[in-house]
Amino acid sequence: MTQPGSNGEAGTVRAAGTVLWRPSSYADGIEIALVHRPRYDDWSLPKGKLKRGEEFAQAAVRETREETGMDCALGAPLPSSYYLVEGRPKEVRYWAAEADSGSFEPSHEVDRMIWLPPAAARHRLTHDRDRPLVDALLRALGR
Repeated sequence: MTQPGSNGEAGTVRAAGTVLWRPSSYADGIEIALVHRPRYDDWSLPKGKLKRGEEFAQAAVRETREETGMDCALGAPLPSSYYLVEGRPKEVRYWAAEADSGSFEPSHEVDRMIWLPPAAARHRLTHDRDRPLVDALLRALGR
């Protein structure tokens, strides 16, 4: 049974996101987008909660657009993250996503976005649980 105010089974918060990438503009490789959330003062991957009736993949594309300003094409599914937030379980499903068109506009939710090579992105990420997603993206892209 779903608890009031939740969007998942037994109170699980359901969310989706991407490891957004683009070909590097200065080297033979890729760059990964990270977003800074002032509320948490952290560097993270674009992600957010599902809206009622929304599928995980739809939420991943929507949240990526909202947080980065970029349209994207979803690629391979990446490992999901499971952790507690304020005592509630949270599930975040991720996809590799190639950036298409768009441009970043700061908001109250995300005030900065940076593109970094994979090693620098892995280092800049605030949460240890996000780092394996960079490696999973590289494997999915055959790099």
